[in-house]
Amino acid sequence: MKIGFIGLGIMGKPMSKNLVKAGHELVVCDFNKDAVAELVGMGAKEAPNGAEVAKECDVIITMLPNSPHVRTVALGENGIAEGAHEGTVLIDMSSIDPVESKKIGADLAKKGIEMLDAPVSGGEPKAIDGTLSVMAGGKKDLFDKYYDMLMVMAGSVVYVGDLGSGNVAKLANQIIVAVNIAAVGEALSFAKKAGTDPELVYQAIRGGLAGSTVLDAKAPMMLSRNFKPGFRIELHIKDLNNALNAAHAISAPVPLTGQLMEMMQALKADGFEKEDHSSLVKFYEKIGNVTVE
Repeated sequence: MKIGFIGLGIMGKPMSKNLVKAGHELVVCDFNKDAVAELVGMGAKEAPNGAEVAKECDVIITMLPNSPHVRTVALGENGIAEGAHEGTVLIDMSSIDPVESKKIGADLAKKGIEMLDAPVSGGEPKAIDGTLSVMAGGKKDLFDKYYDMLMVMAGSVVYVGDLGSGNVAKLANQIIVAVNIAAVGEALSFAKKAGTDPELVYQAIRGGLAGSTVLDAKAPMMLSRNFKPGFRIELHIKDLNNALNAAHAISAPVPLTGQLMEMMQALKADGFEKEDHSSLVKFYEKIGNVTVE
């Protein structure tokens, strides 16, 4: 299958590599020319903009930072819509506001372009090994058509509902992840303050009801002071902002999300926004005058 891929960042580059390795023909586009060159070296073709990608491909994947970037790439000058033909399909795998996903989809539909929103969870490690969790929204027949292609990049691909539903699921995921990471940081800070080895506390609780993927992924990072980003604080802020906006639009109460946003904003003010979201432990360390290690 010939696939367009726009957005070769932390997530997009390994995802696109997995498509190439699976034998798909790729046409790629990104501002980062080193990333483009890496894909071209694997056999992909470079295109200068979305319009040129769309001229060559029936299906295009976008993996971009936020809603405005997706709108610009899809509908802006030299965007996908300018080069697309009737029946072109856009699969947006970015994590954006579901309200905006629906609006972009409606605008593309006027030009005969179909759209799925299919954001992912799992961070860079799972993007590299092709075991991401994909949550997709849009027409079921489109989902079925591209399911096998999406599975090349994923361990699970789940259809959630109409367009926008994928991003609703992703925002729900990000709420749960943020609250869990904060809880891990709070618990380990408590243990350290109480004079108990937080590493041993982690080992003691991980097999019980408190055990989780988040605990096993983030507690070791906190304990080893490894805050190399798998998913940056600034990106989680973006997701929580989208969650708050979407929730407020439908009068859904999300008080924990609001609290986590303020905690992450405090970390950003302290200069930690480029670090992994496991840096949430630093919020507790600062106010508790303790270091978890």
